[in-house]
Amino acid sequence: MTVDCSRQGEIAVVTVAGRMDAETAPQFETPCEELLKDGVQHLVVGIADLQYVSSMGLRSFLVLARQAKANGGGVLLCGMKGFVRQVFDMTNVTQLFPLFDSTEAAVESIRG
Repeated sequence: MTVDCSRQGEIAVVTVAGRMDAETAPQFETPCEELLKDGVQHLVVGIADLQYVSSMGLRSFLVLARQAKANGGGVLLCGMKGFVRQVFDMTNVTQLFPLFDSTEAAVESIRG
């Protein structure tokens, strides 16, 4: 799994690709937690290239959403499709996140 992060003030854009499971979820969760501790309020997470997510991956998204909410922000998901969309839908997690087609659209929704 690869995770790329870039920060734009109180917004961080995080792009995740590959497979997120119990072994790789910390590679996503840890840098995102550091961004939130460093003052980021909103995580815009591009998951168009995420091919697989396990229950531990879902847990990471939920933990980060709770932490972002405590900072006065949230987690926005971009490009959800395929198997990852099915897992989010089957577990009723989809409804907990704002969904966008692109990271640009998500960032724009925050900036208003």
